[in-house]
Amino acid sequence: MSGDGTLQELFAPHGSLAPEVLGELRSMMRLYSVDAEELFMKWEAYSLKMTGGGARGGANDGGDLVLDVKTARDFKKDIQDALERENRSKVAHMKGTPAARRAGATPKASMASDGVYGMLDGIVPNTPRPAALSAVNGNATKRKSNFETPAAKATKNYLGSSPADSKTPDAHTQLIFNRDVPFSSRPNAGEITQSLNDNIEIPAPPTVPQPKPRIKLTANMDQPKFAYKTMAMKLSEASETLDDRIDEFRALLAAAHGLGPDAFGNPAAQSTAEIVAVGRICSDYVGGDPRGAGKLNAASLLLETSRRNGNGYRVPLKVDKLPGYDFFPGKIVALRGTNASGEFFAASEELSLPLMDRSVVSQADLEGHVARLGTVPAGDDEDEARPYPLTTLVASGPYTPSSSLDYSALHELLSTAVTKRADLLILTGPFLDIEHPCVRSGELPELPPHITGGDPDAANLAAVFKHLISTPINQAVQNHPGMQVILIPSPRDAVAHHVAFPQDRLPKRELGLHRGTSCVVNPATLIVNEAVVAVGAVDTLDMLRREECVSGVKKAEHIFERAARNIIQQRSFCPVWPPTGRGALVPGLEKVDVRGRVDESGNTIEGKEGEEGETEANYELDLPVGTMLDTTYLNLASWTNTLPDLLVLPSVVTPFVRVVDGVVVVNPGTLSKRKGAGTFAHLTMLPREISDEERESGKMCGANLPSRARVDIVRI
Repeated sequence: MSGDGTLQELFAPHGSLAPEVLGELRSMMRLYSVDAEELFMKWEAYSLKMTGGGARGGANDGGDLVLDVKTARDFKKDIQDALERENRSKVAHMKGTPAARRAGATPKASMASDGVYGMLDGIVPNTPRPAALSAVNGNATKRKSNFETPAAKATKNYLGSSPADSKTPDAHTQLIFNRDVPFSSRPNAGEITQSLNDNIEIPAPPTVPQPKPRIKLTANMDQPKFAYKTMAMKLSEASETLDDRIDEFRALLAAAHGLGPDAFGNPAAQSTAEIVAVGRICSDYVGGDPRGAGKLNAASLLLETSRRNGNGYRVPLKVDKLPGYDFFPGKIVALRGTNASGEFFAASEELSLPLMDRSVVSQADLEGHVARLGTVPAGDDEDEARPYPLTTLVASGPYTPSSSLDYSALHELLSTAVTKRADLLILTGPFLDIEHPCVRSGELPELPPHITGGDPDAANLAAVFKHLISTPINQAVQNHPGMQVILIPSPRDAVAHHVAFPQDRLPKRELGLHRGTSCVVNPATLIVNEAVVAVGAVDTLDMLRREECVSGVKKAEHIFERAARNIIQQRSFCPVWPPTGRGALVPGLEKVDVRGRVDESGNTIEGKEGEEGETEANYELDLPVGTMLDTTYLNLASWTNTLPDLLVLPSVVTPFVRVVDGVVVVNPGTLSKRKGAGTFAHLTMLPREISDEERESGKMCGANLPSRARVDIVRI
């Protein structure tokens, strides 16, 4: 595929790029020595920073960042500015660092000591904080060297303050202070941005609401196991969980490829014999540099073995002979190769991981599901009535812009669900986002007396949830009794008692949710009639986009398809281990008062003395909370028995719908962006018809969802 063709596919999959834009993109690829896919990843990150949503190369829609000549040049300038800031930071760091410390900045751990007992290197709390992270959060490094005037320096480090050199604030600073687009003035409401099977016609909704649900809903996970105790993870139990995952895949590979016990071996042991090594991909970099210096690459690849089959050793991995590879930290791989020198394992072939079996249902159960749907009256060109399709809406938080707790987007979604007579509404968190500036600062709306019962002490976050979220949901269910609502929490939910992933369900009674609404765990696997629906409210797609190391023929595949295929093959909602660190995420856009906090040296941060003797605030930008992962219970995030028919992966990356390995994969996007309206997914599932051949054979039937489901990504 030509370079221009790759740029067209990545930046404008449903349109075409202007010649001037192509010229700018080619110029950036030459100047910064990046390929088309890496440039697209930088564009995605730039778009998220500028809009809080996705990006595209088509016409302007008022919500997304459009790739035209002006934005392409701004994007180019942003990359150049980032490189200059990184160089300045490196120079400053080298000037302020003793020579002895610089010499040992990147120590090489021996293979014997770098086993599973060192797996948490770089993410434990006592890891030294990199200089670049201090530059993002304030001036922690400067406060160490001079504690007399920390406030003035910290204030000027905030992007929205007056620059020290009196230069004009950059585009990022100007964006922070732009006003939000009012929800009532949002452009292109109801526009379909992407579709799967758009040839399937969406019938008009029934004029009368269904008196009872038309779907049979079953939870396909052991929900009580998710109520484990958080903040009690033991290193021995975590390492045992990681070891078990390697050994499970080894057994699966042996059965799938017909390999005997003699075919497997220890990749860390010196031998000229060719073996199959099963292990986990990890990096030799120790640390958490937010600038991406520790990103996985071909030179830093390590293969970690289990203690049962390799003593837990990590061996350097050479992949030069592979035609292509797609690795990320935590990926379980099976590689054929040798370790002739004893210094590294040279892989010559990567064995494919087997897929799980697909779900099936008996013909009698399938006929019962179809009969429950009811019928659509016959039209002018039809002889008889036909079963009515199922309608499902899927949306993900945040549900408000960053400036206020305005849930207009949620109200509009609920109104749409009632109007379209939706059978199922799946809502994933965060609902009351712990990262929202209003929640973080405590600037919450005044609650009506019927919520608090006149008791001021009852005005807590649960009461705010009742007022802003539970009340409109309960009203929607009352208006449309045939609709079932599913709430799946996020680790960022302020009302969740359980904040680690895998995550327990929200407290339904405490939040005032009525009948017709179900709170389930995160991740959740549900059986909706004959289809298996899997939903994980953790942004795995964004983590894979940031952490992957890809080369060769694997680059020809679209980045979202590649990420979805990794999730499916790894049989886990979160195969990335360790997850992306907080330092690599985009900081929040709101100032946070840090007076009274204790810095890394144990000193209390004070404010700046104002002109009239008053103490002014000392501000910094807060980092996102990141993914709180409980490694001991990662098996709860793994798929247990069958491949899902529908996989919902909410993410901040561009919304999409694709069929990957026979699975319909949907990213509905976020219902609300930082400064505007977002998107949701609308699914229309036709009844599963039994063919004459299937009826004669009497065999179990699969869902066949890719051929009978229409999926639309819709602007709210």
